[in-house]
Amino acid sequence: MDYVSALVPPVVMAVFFIGLVVTIVKSQGGPNKTKEDAAVDAALARTESGPQTGRDN
Repeated sequence: MDYVSALVPPVVMAVFFIGLVVTIVKSQGGPNKTKEDAAVDAALARTESGPQTGRDN
């Protein structure tokens, strides 16, 4: 029975990891794609615009 208790944690972690990957793949594209692309474009625009002014350090 020691082998069962040794195998359970890796099997459980593998199941959760596979579920995570499936969820990520299913959430790509579709109706959320435009919203996600817009968020990435906005973040890139902020990054490329240069340093922010008006901050007191």
